[in-house]
Amino acid sequence: MSTLKEELIQILVKSNRLTLEQLEEALKVQKQTEAPLRKILVEKNLITEEELLSLLSKKLYIPTLHLNKYKFDPAVVSLVSEQVARKYGIMPISRIGDTLTVAMSDPLNIFALDDLKALTGCNIDTVLSPEDDILKAIDTYYHRQVQGVDKILSEEAATTVQVEVIKQEAIVLSEAIKESQAPPIVKLVNLMLAQALQKRASDIHVEPAEDGLRVRYRVDGSLHDVFKLPKSNQNAVLARIKIISNLDITESRKPQDGRFKVRLEGKEVDFRVSALPISFGQKFVLRALDKANLSIGLDSLGFSEQPLKLFKEAIDKPFGMIIVTGPTGSGKSTTLYSILSQLNVVERNIITVEDPVEYEVDGITQIQVKPEIGLDFASGLRALLRQNPDIIMIGEIRDSETADIAVKASLTGQLVFSTLHTNDAPSSITRLIDMGVEPFLVASSLILICAQRLCRRICKRCKQPIDIPGELLEKLGFKEKMVFYKGKGCSYCANTGIYGRIAVLEVMVVNDAIREMIIQNKSNDDIKAFAVKDCGLRTLRDDAFLKVKDGMITLEEAIRVTTEE
Repeated sequence: MSTLKEELIQILVKSNRLTLEQLEEALKVQKQTEAPLRKILVEKNLITEEELLSLLSKKLYIPTLHLNKYKFDPAVVSLVSEQVARKYGIMPISRIGDTLTVAMSDPLNIFALDDLKALTGCNIDTVLSPEDDILKAIDTYYHRQVQGVDKILSEEAATTVQVEVIKQEAIVLSEAIKESQAPPIVKLVNLMLAQALQKRASDIHVEPAEDGLRVRYRVDGSLHDVFKLPKSNQNAVLARIKIISNLDITESRKPQDGRFKVRLEGKEVDFRVSALPISFGQKFVLRALDKANLSIGLDSLGFSEQPLKLFKEAIDKPFGMIIVTGPTGSGKSTTLYSILSQLNVVERNIITVEDPVEYEVDGITQIQVKPEIGLDFASGLRALLRQNPDIIMIGEIRDSETADIAVKASLTGQLVFSTLHTNDAPSSITRLIDMGVEPFLVASSLILICAQRLCRRICKRCKQPIDIPGELLEKLGFKEKMVFYKGKGCSYCANTGIYGRIAVLEVMVVNDAIREMIIQNKSNDDIKAFAVKDCGLRTLRDDAFLKVKDGMITLEEAIRVTTEE
């Protein structure tokens, strides 16, 4: 029987779809790279995958099937292991009697067909599907649920990460603690951390359930199931996380916070740990904080040109208050720490008061809030003002006392940075006034307010143009003709079409005209309308649409993250 390559060559020659020169060039590349001929033809834009499948279907009398919207029967999928499905690039579709139908991109692979017949005991029928569709289906429908630790412990990745364990003075011995110190459990937790960092996860969720321990990673803002551990390993795994995080092993009824460091491939990463009692045990969320992201400075954060310029002008001021606002997980801390890292020189005394301390930065004095001993934001802020600071960073302004001290500090010679939870930049003004700060003090202290969101970035390797309905574009106010993009999905981005995130900003400089409006108690809407019309304020949606225009994010993402003005 001929191979798929031979059949392709015959089909393409007979159909006159390609010239002999184009085919010879593709074969030359195929010989050098050893990549499949069909992939080379598609990548070089000599033919589309749709046309290729159509030609193969007619020649081989095999029907085509697109898997994007196909609903798979778990019982049929389970007939073939994930390892075999990935090895041969196949996806089980249906079973009728003793005939199993599978989707393949290479239906002439007789070794795959013979192995499938031997493994399943069924006759094998085939349909043609694009290779990318098959890989996406495998990723979606084969849940990597681990029935025991043996499979995970065989992973080589576990040996590449070293966890610096913080010593504890006294640990009450129990079976869970003894087991947690056994090499298999240590290796299991190390592998979990290594995998998370290699997949660019920002958070690891370890969640006890009724029948096991579920582990999920948050990558580019979205949570993904990774594996599920047996219930019998739950106590040992959670105890191991507690030990390395310096948490109280004996306490399981109250929330706890801790932290630890890992070293992976020569790079150190901090993990901030939160433990929360739930129905089936304690849920842990481990947030990865990579200090390497802070040393790059403002220029490399992906800000648009206008917001970046305004930020640079503001941080050059000798005193005043800069506020970054947005919901949890919108990158506020990363922005503020990047600014502090840029300002962190020996001539400046920089002090922060935080709950908790996010990143530990050399050269910066950092105060951890401890309400249980009376050290809250207000008392910490009062104390640090006696330490002769040049720059102050307050993790969050939560109450009127903190707001009042922060505002007055910014008027007496310090540059103050802080965060608030508001929807847009002008709302921060109202929030401070609602906290009891006098409008004239707010007007005098504020120099810049920034609202921030994070948008998922299109994967550069599989970015392709898409069509958007004209009526939608008209409704959104797109008048000029432009190209819109979306990620198709590839191995680089784990078939998501997304790789990384980028900030969209709404930066409002508080000038004399806006100060006058604050003193006159003008509304948020009035201030925002004036800032847009007379001061050139670019709203969150404006900045998001600018990044759509530059091909960084999808139009769908811009609409999802921002609200209509």
